[in-house]
Amino acid sequence: MTKKNGSAPDDNLIEDILKGAGKSKEEVERTGQLDRGEDLVESTFDPKHRTVNSSVHKAVWSGKTPVEMFRATAQVDANAPYWEKMDQAVAIVKGHREAGTLFGEDNRVTDEVINDLAAVGYWGALIAPEYGGWGLPLSVFMPFLTRMAAEGDATVAGMASIHGCIGAVDPIEAFATDEFKAEYLPKLSDGRALSAFALTEPWAGSDLTALRTTAVLDGDDYVVNGRKLFISNVLPGRTIGLVCKIDGVTSVLIADLPNEENEHFQLDRYGIHAVQHIHNYGIVFKDFRVPARNLLDPGIGDGLTIAYHGLNRGRVALCANAAGTMRLLLKSMMPWIDFRETYGAKIGSRELVARRVADIAAKIVGADALVQWCSSLLDEGYRGELECIVAKVFAADALADTTIKALKTHGGRSFLKGHIVGDNIHDFFAPSIYEGENEMLGMAELKGLIKDHGMKFMAPFAKVKNFNPANPAHAWKVKGALIRLGFWTVGALLNRWDNQHIAGLNPRLRKHTKFALKRFRILMRQVHFTMLKHQLKLGDRQQRMIELSGDVQKTVVILATCLHASKLGDEATVLAADVLSRNLTREIVGGRQTDDDFKLNWKLAKLVSEGKFHQLDTVPAETILKPYTKEA
Repeated sequence: MTKKNGSAPDDNLIEDILKGAGKSKEEVERTGQLDRGEDLVESTFDPKHRTVNSSVHKAVWSGKTPVEMFRATAQVDANAPYWEKMDQAVAIVKGHREAGTLFGEDNRVTDEVINDLAAVGYWGALIAPEYGGWGLPLSVFMPFLTRMAAEGDATVAGMASIHGCIGAVDPIEAFATDEFKAEYLPKLSDGRALSAFALTEPWAGSDLTALRTTAVLDGDDYVVNGRKLFISNVLPGRTIGLVCKIDGVTSVLIADLPNEENEHFQLDRYGIHAVQHIHNYGIVFKDFRVPARNLLDPGIGDGLTIAYHGLNRGRVALCANAAGTMRLLLKSMMPWIDFRETYGAKIGSRELVARRVADIAAKIVGADALVQWCSSLLDEGYRGELECIVAKVFAADALADTTIKALKTHGGRSFLKGHIVGDNIHDFFAPSIYEGENEMLGMAELKGLIKDHGMKFMAPFAKVKNFNPANPAHAWKVKGALIRLGFWTVGALLNRWDNQHIAGLNPRLRKHTKFALKRFRILMRQVHFTMLKHQLKLGDRQQRMIELSGDVQKTVVILATCLHASKLGDEATVLAADVLSRNLTREIVGGRQTDDDFKLNWKLAKLVSEGKFHQLDTVPAETILKPYTKEA
């Protein structure tokens, strides 16, 4: 049961746990506020699509992995008009890149590019046709971002995800009135109003309870005062979703920024290494007026409901962009390893280089699998919190590791001006902190995973100060919970692993899916007994939380990737899934690579070099810089 205007039921397990753990009143209240916000977001979804009924939650806690929920089930319309428009958008960006007109003198995407894309409707990709958009389902939009990043430009792909997923488009589509949609969505669709989401503040990163920007009602306007930081896609004349405090309640206003800076609105311009091709600035508001009718009503809860709503879209979009960028990096390596010689032999013949090629190809297939699976879940109506965190963390780590492997392979040329690695190295590492820093998201993953289990079996213990099961008085107070917990514990120990037949599975990948199904049962027991061991102090065991969360995430990636690769069926994709699953399995259980692993890396690298890894077919090749010959 929830209450209107930002409040949830008075009882809150997280607050009880923190109180029992001796945390300060401020930490208890702030953390409880965020947890209530999460509860309110959950309540906006149909019960069958909430976290407790998600694929990852069921895989760990239900006793039987719902394998079919790990398959991408989206059915796309091959005859839809938007396919041609997507081709046109990619062609526009490719043309500008080849002509050297993609970026201006300030090294940002030019207005000409933005306007050319607007002409084919690019900025309305996620907006319904009735408002002038393409109306793409996410299961089409997300792979399109991968294609745009790989064939066109990653920044242009990122601008579309900011605008459509975490900018003003999603909040308006989800929470605005029909009248407001009719006013704003057409101009967001045709490029007249590119958008951003102004959430982060100098004093508040992941702590949304620390926001200081305020809006005070004055007649027909809200008067805004405060400061925002690290806002991508922001310029005068654009539209933002502005998160602020109104009467102490977190709220979201849709604000049209003036065409020029003035005494009420200023950009805080700073130098920044990452996101170099997009406008990223701070914003300073001083008595800045926004029409009162631009306040979005979430219908339940407060602005946290709105702020949380688009995050999962943004996480999948990041994974999609990373999948395209890794294609670029791998494709850039292929001419070089065939050109560069050491001690009379091409470096492509070296085992370490082959391993790098195989590992990057494997990560590309893993990212593709997560993009297709997660976007399909979101299209079905699932919240997708646990699944989309997996996609974001995997992709950010994979892109960072791919960057390092490309850097090592290209060597000193990586640092030449005009080289893909040297020119973009900060952009390639930045996703590890975008949409939530990876380890913080890992802890969020575990918290989301254990919350329902904690409510069922741990909540009564949190009510007893310094609970000790050996104390008869304590045990009596929670005897019912202890009985239920005892029965569940016995069941968890007896339920060893799934012995399921998975239809359509490639024989090479069967052992990996079997490992994943067994691993979910092991994780069920490990998470359960970790909760029992640490009880109210679990929140302070951050290293243990990250370790458990990491194992859950890797197991999810193995299963989703094997199902994806089996569906595609080509040799290179299947081998890539095999390589990725072997690597992740070792990360979970330890051990060294075997001779079979080495042979598999060689085989996959050979397929990539022969052009049989079709994920690279349409990716442009990089020019070798400073290609000195022996004669020179």
